[in-house]
Amino acid sequence: MSFSHPWVLLFLIVPIALLVWIWRRDGGHVVLPFDHGVQTRGHAWGTLVNLAQSLPALILAVVVLILAGPQQLSAPKTRRVLTNIEFCVDVSGSMTASFGEGTRYDASMAAINKFLDYREGDAFGLTFFGNEVLHWVPLTTDVSAIKCAPPFMDPMSPGHPHWLGGTEIGKALRACREVLISREQGDRMIVLVSDGYSFDLGNGQDVEIAEKLKVDGIVVYAIHIAASEVPGPVVNITGLTGGEVFEPESPQALETVFKHIDEMQETRLERTAAESMDHFYPYSLAGLILLGSSTLSLFGLRFTPW
Repeated sequence: MSFSHPWVLLFLIVPIALLVWIWRRDGGHVVLPFDHGVQTRGHAWGTLVNLAQSLPALILAVVVLILAGPQQLSAPKTRRVLTNIEFCVDVSGSMTASFGEGTRYDASMAAINKFLDYREGDAFGLTFFGNEVLHWVPLTTDVSAIKCAPPFMDPMSPGHPHWLGGTEIGKALRACREVLISREQGDRMIVLVSDGYSFDLGNGQDVEIAEKLKVDGIVVYAIHIAASEVPGPVVNITGLTGGEVFEPESPQALETVFKHIDEMQETRLERTAAESMDHFYPYSLAGLILLGSSTLSLFGLRFTPW
């Protein structure tokens, strides 16, 4: 048991003093004349009267306890451990190839939007890349900007930047790493969506990038959305960071891949410390019971020296 204002408990000395005075005081004895009768000493009635007279002091004690702010610890709770997920989407010219009823880019963004619903409560960022990198949406739990992004970076658009025409996965992963390590809390994950081979992953650069990502606790999942074989460097990066690479053959398979990633990267819950909270109920109930008893006692259990 604890109190938010423990110094108020010093005032308990007042009801304690009243109780001591009620039970130890002299007086209250009334001599009544009875002819030829035997008068008892009235200890039983005296005790009942003292009990009735003690009720106001007990009510005052309860008021002091309530004013002291009784506290109790709440039950321990759990909360979701935030996962920071950076989507790294290839918007090079090859992403305009047909895939299902649309393009590879259309299917990728549609699957990403559905994935956002699976991972409600996590933080998401969106990065587009070609020969250069464009951080479109910073890490945020508000996914509305990501859901509205597809029309603006569609490689089929006439105004699509020419510097996004190639594919440099290494540069994109390095940029996404910088975004993720800026977050001190939560798990970190990159979902790479691409369809091509990247020259900047050769000569051991894939291993170098993977080791840096692993040191920073970043897991890379890659989705190779093309009929060609998955580039070896991409396989190395996903394997070394604890992720996996997928090769969906249709938009339906692509959605299944995102569901699988969601299942592989399970949501973690952590137990939080118990919080201190007000605990007035038992004191209020005791006060009401004492107040009702004191009121009823006034109908007969009181000292009347006449």
